[in-house]
Amino acid sequence: MKYSVLLAFIILSSSFQTDYSIKIAKLKYDGGGDWYVNRTALPNLANFCNQNLKTSINPQDEIVEAGSSEIFNYPYIYMTGHGNVLFSPKDASNLRKYLMAGGFLHIDDNYGLDKYVRPEMKKVFPELDFVELPFNHLIYNQRYKFPNGLPKIHEHDGKPAQGFGLIYKGRLVCYYDYECDLGNGWEDPGIYNDSEEKRLKALQMGANILQYCFSN
Repeated sequence: MKYSVLLAFIILSSSFQTDYSIKIAKLKYDGGGDWYVNRTALPNLANFCNQNLKTSINPQDEIVEAGSSEIFNYPYIYMTGHGNVLFSPKDASNLRKYLMAGGFLHIDDNYGLDKYVRPEMKKVFPELDFVELPFNHLIYNQRYKFPNGLPKIHEHDGKPAQGFGLIYKGRLVCYYDYECDLGNGWEDPGIYNDSEEKRLKALQMGANILQYCFSN
């Protein structure tokens, strides 16, 4: 009797499991920078998109290394941290192939990342420079409208939030949010004591980035 009840429970539980069709991941890089921060960010963003955009994104906090062939399993890669970044020649070559093949890299400046990530991305695309995206760019005009560009989530140096991009053959392959800290706004409530309004704006902008990534 107990066995039958347990078997029925297992069958019933499995019927409620979601078959996620999309996986996203956080980028692991060398150099000593804290690539691993914002542990609840991607799961919360995935759940927000699944609820509001009707996507089917796996909410697990998956990790992929810059030089790994596994990177090609993810249409969207999230990169963050405060400190040093180092791409080996293999890492840079692999990231270039990934982005040229249709992948998308989102770099989130968690404060202090700028001086490290810019020269490392030059290893990936020596021929490209980051350009600031205009407010009428499609990434700000997906499901949610941001007529003034990126929302300001954390103060940092008090500078305005800016969104930069690397554009390869007309396609935005890398989006870089600077002086914004979107990922901190995706974290669980209470971690940074962000207001509900700021958290919502951060999640909505994150949803726009994913929607843009999946449709372009």
